Amino acid sequence: MLKRFILNALSSFVGAWLAIVLAGISIVMLLVGMIGNLALSSGTSERVTSRSILKLSLNGEIIETESVNSLNPMAIVQGDLEKPQALNVIVAALKEAANNKDIVALYLDCGNVAASPATLNAIREAVVDFKKSGKPVYAYGDNLSTGTYFVASAADRIYMCPDGELSMKGLGTMSLYMKDLFDKVGVQFQVVKVGTYKSAVEPYIMQEMSEPARAQLDTLFGNMWRYIRKGIASSRKGITPAQIDSLITVRNISFGPASQAVSSGLVDSLIYGRAVAQRFAWVTGQDPEDVNFVSPSTLVAQVPWGQAYSSKNCIAVLYACGEIEDGNPSAIDYQTLVPIITQLADDEKVKGMVLRVNSPGGSAFGSAQIGEALDYFQSKGKPLAVSMGDYAASGGYWISSCADKIFADPLTITGSIGIFGLIPNFSGLASKLGVNPVLVSTTPAANFPNGVKPMDERQLGVLQAYVDRGYEQFVGRVAKGRKMSVQAVKRIAEGRVWDAQSARRIGLVDSLAGLGTAIEWVAKKADIYSKYEIAAYPKYEPGLLEMLPAGKEIKQEVAKAQEPDPDAVLMKYVRKILVRNKVQARMIPVIVTLN
Repeated sequence: MLKRFILNALSSFVGAWLAIVLAGISIVMLLVGMIGNLALSSGTSERVTSRSILKLSLNGEIIETESVNSLNPMAIVQGDLEKPQALNVIVAALKEAANNKDIVALYLDCGNVAASPATLNAIREAVVDFKKSGKPVYAYGDNLSTGTYFVASAADRIYMCPDGELSMKGLGTMSLYMKDLFDKVGVQFQVVKVGTYKSAVEPYIMQEMSEPARAQLDTLFGNMWRYIRKGIASSRKGITPAQIDSLITVRNISFGPASQAVSSGLVDSLIYGRAVAQRFAWVTGQDPEDVNFVSPSTLVAQVPWGQAYSSKNCIAVLYACGEIEDGNPSAIDYQTLVPIITQLADDEKVKGMVLRVNSPGGSAFGSAQIGEALDYFQSKGKPLAVSMGDYAASGGYWISSCADKIFADPLTITGSIGIFGLIPNFSGLASKLGVNPVLVSTTPAANFPNGVKPMDERQLGVLQAYVDRGYEQFVGRVAKGRKMSVQAVKRIAEGRVWDAQSARRIGLVDSLAGLGTAIEWVAKKADIYSKYEIAAYPKYEPGLLEMLPAGKEIKQEVAKAQEPDPDAVLMKYVRKILVRNKVQARMIPVIVTLN
């Protein structure tokens, strides 16, 4: 079995290289063919006209902000050219639509959305603000999940297909515990950590979730779910949070007929998708075929957001999204962010900054470098606020903690103040392969840690002291930034994750509000509230690949790539774990979904 595994993995690597070569050839051919199509299709692009409807598609992935990495070359070969929507574009479009006289209504087209609760809540809050304009909001879905329904519940009217279902199940997550897997391949991990709740190491060394890890998730999810239920109940008159729970757990609404969603008061009426245009025809006073729907990106293109790089009264919004990985520019890389922060600190036109954090953490070293650069920014007398997205935990909280003010969405996951070291030991794998590592060195320290021999108690003690120092540095930074005693921070640290509502109560967060509020706070603090403009960093410059039109036409021209061999996927995942920085400030791996 092991021999087959290795041979399959090697063949997968060869296959991957061949795929890259073929991808390059295919991309060149596609680019040549599509440039002409771009010119032909430019005349049919959507436009904002009188009595237009803003159509927000709650379908597919929603990312924090537009990125040059949002479409990669392999996506073309695989026929997957759907560019993910960006939260900042959606929110900016809803704000513009509220004030734009040509936009008369909002349509929430509910599909299969992939977004965390905080992202969905930010969209929902923007929809609530849009409604203050007096313009109607309608939502429709063939099927509605908890996530899409949470946003749709803010609409004036909710429609669903008579053959569809309201799949409302609550909050959930799944963690993969891989000790048995690593045992089979002969890899073991030795752990040094600080924090009872610092459970990010558990999937590699345990078969089950520990009681502290489960307890913190129970509390976290319970608080988040109460917020979501309350939001739905506040928008759907006559529905209480208790009734929502009863519909889920007692009446099993997810498996009930569509009529149950109407009789329960969660949906207004049942119609087929083809009838949606007729509803908007009544709103606009037009024939159904004349109703003009525009997307958020089209609307925002009229009033570009975050492009005021030459403004003399500039508020910089710096995005720190993803895991903190040293040397990986597609993640949060200190080698990329530190020069930007330094440049913004030294630029006289930049009067303040909002750091938008959406990260579960990562490299402790990278976190420290970014934190020091932010200290330099503040030393220039410029206000710094943090706006937290879905996650701002562990290393994500490290870089946030010394801001002048911290804003978080009520459904943000934050905290996780703790550090761990995860040291792999390949001696079992080497033995299975018939490899006998022989070490020669001038001192025992020359080959410590070496990865082919387990560490002894003294060596483990050395690494534990190393991690302890990092933890004290982390706690000290939080204490300084939050103006708390070290003892007070340690009482709420221990690697525990918190929902933002609890984090505000214990002092880790200042205010429950979104990015827009954080920007306004910085502008007021910098005394430029009446004349500020926004510049977003890192600068987004779309590449040629992202200019390709997406759609069925291209997908028909491109053959679907074969699904990757499972062994190759496994090897790639294992390699990612093994090449990480040895000391991590990373939260427990939790992907929260609104099922």
